[in-house]
Amino acid sequence: MTRLYAFAAFVMSACLVMSASDAAMAGEADVVKVAASETAPGSFRFDVSVRHGDEGWDHYANAWQVVGPDGSVLGERVLLHPHETEQPFTRSLSGVAIPAGIKTVTIRAGDSIHEFGGKEMSVDLPGR
Repeated sequence: MTRLYAFAAFVMSACLVMSASDAAMAGEADVVKVAASETAPGSFRFDVSVRHGDEGWDHYANAWQVVGPDGSVLGERVLLHPHETEQPFTRSLSGVAIPAGIKTVTIRAGDSIHEFGGKEMSVDLPGR
């Protein structure tokens, strides 16, 4: 009986390891293109293209953020569903208030497993 329990424990742990590694196969979400435009004084629109190996609801790119030089999040676009057949994909966010004096922001993307950590892009703000 002990061998049966040991074998069952081995099979269960192997399945857990495979599930965890399968979930991480899509990697992190990368920002691949950014366009910024000032739509009103101090208010910006960002068109951001993200690439990620979305694998369905368990692992997909779920957000991107506009981050100031001090690390503060100035804007966030939440992505509500996987984009398995649309890679890279582009989504926009308008009305992002950028304080005067900030000339460059960083765009980062996140996914449902790794959060943020993939390729980021810095963008110079037009007119600044």
